[in-house]
Amino acid sequence: MSTLALKDCKGKTLGEVALSDTFAVSDKGSQAVFQSVINYQAHQHQGSANTQGKGAVRGTGAKPWKQKGLGRARAGYRQSPVWRGGAVAWGPHPHKVRKKLPRKVARLAFARAFGERAAEGGVTVLDDLKFETQKTKEMQALLKTLEVQSKVLVVISELDANICLAARNMQDVEVVCADNMNTYQVVRYPQILITKAAMEKLEQRLA
Repeated sequence: MSTLALKDCKGKTLGEVALSDTFAVSDKGSQAVFQSVINYQAHQHQGSANTQGKGAVRGTGAKPWKQKGLGRARAGYRQSPVWRGGAVAWGPHPHKVRKKLPRKVARLAFARAFGERAAEGGVTVLDDLKFETQKTKEMQALLKTLEVQSKVLVVISELDANICLAARNMQDVEVVCADNMNTYQVVRYPQILITKAAMEKLEQRLA
């Protein structure tokens, strides 16, 4: 069983936190991580692009000119895709992309991704995290104290308005509750700040 350093918001080391053996799956799960990320990205696809087929373009059904005798190319309708203002051939239409991922595969992917991030030293456990105000400077001060210089995912046990609003204007910081944390977020952010209570919730999710 590996351990993670436990710190307070001032950067002082308070001790260690044991990492559950559930996250020790370095011998398998790499394909599950890949599938989980692809599945998440597919579900973010809006599928709202829409073009008009020849049946949706307004226009008469009469031939623009007669078939023979004018020396011009044959034309049967004004909605032709080859004409300006005509239809779009094989264009996109609104659709939903949904991929099914088995629950066991999703859990394995999360455990593998989080375990790897912890092994790399990218996970910092905080004893507690509370902000007195909603100002961005509080989050900036925290990251400066903990010497976080890259993109960071802040994981909390329960929704806290002060923490969420303090990070809202920071492009490289995302706040998420432990119940909603997913594999894509673990892969995307090289640094993870997680409270002790949120860590316990993660272990319960995978128990």
